[in-house]
Amino acid sequence: MTQIDVYFSTLSPFTYLAGLRLEGVAAKHGATVNYKPMDIMGLFGRTGGTPPGQRHPNRQEWRLLDMERSAKKLGMPINLKPAHWPTNPAPSCYAIIAAQASGADVGELIHGFTTACWAEERDISSDEVVRDVLTAAGLDPALADKDMLGSAEQYTKNTDDAVAAGVFGAPTYITDTGARFWGQDKIEDLDLHLSGKL
Repeated sequence: MTQIDVYFSTLSPFTYLAGLRLEGVAAKHGATVNYKPMDIMGLFGRTGGTPPGQRHPNRQEWRLLDMERSAKKLGMPINLKPAHWPTNPAPSCYAIIAAQASGADVGELIHGFTTACWAEERDISSDEVVRDVLTAAGLDPALADKDMLGSAEQYTKNTDDAVAAGVFGAPTYITDTGARFWGQDKIEDLDLHLSGKL
C-alpha cells in the first residue's frame, strides 16, 4: 500500500486551499496518509526561504493574487489578510499530532484549522478555538492538552524530517518511493503519478 507523507502548516493558505482533495486522491488509490505538521517559519530559515511579510513587495503582491485566483477557481472563501495571521501555529499542530497518535483520521481536523484561520477570522493559537475545531471534527477537545511534550518533540522532528526530505514549502506531498510534489496545485500531478501516468 502506498504511503503519502504530507508536510504542511496550519498557517499556510495553500494548505487551506488544498481542502480535502489529497484525501480523495489517497482514497482513490488505496493509499495511506501520514500527516506531518511542521514549523513553516523555521523551515523557511533553514532552506533559504523568506517569511511572506519580509519578501519584496512584488512577491507579496503575486502571492495575494495567486491566493485570490486559486480560491475563486476552487470556490473557496478566503481572507487574503486574516486578522489572526501570522499567529502561533504550535497549539493547532500539537492537537493534530495528538489526534493522529490516538488513531484519528485528521484530514477534516487540519481543514478545520486552516478554515478557521483563512476563512473565519479565528485565532488558531487560542485554546478555545483549538478545542472548538477538535469538537467540530468529532474529536475529544481534551486532545488539545494530551502529551504536549511528546507533540512538541514530534513537531520538531517533523520539521527536521522536512528539511532532510527536500521540503521548502507547504504543502508538500512525498510518496514512499520518493516522488515529491509541492503545492496544492500539484495534487492532480500526484494523482497522475499514482495512476502511473506521470
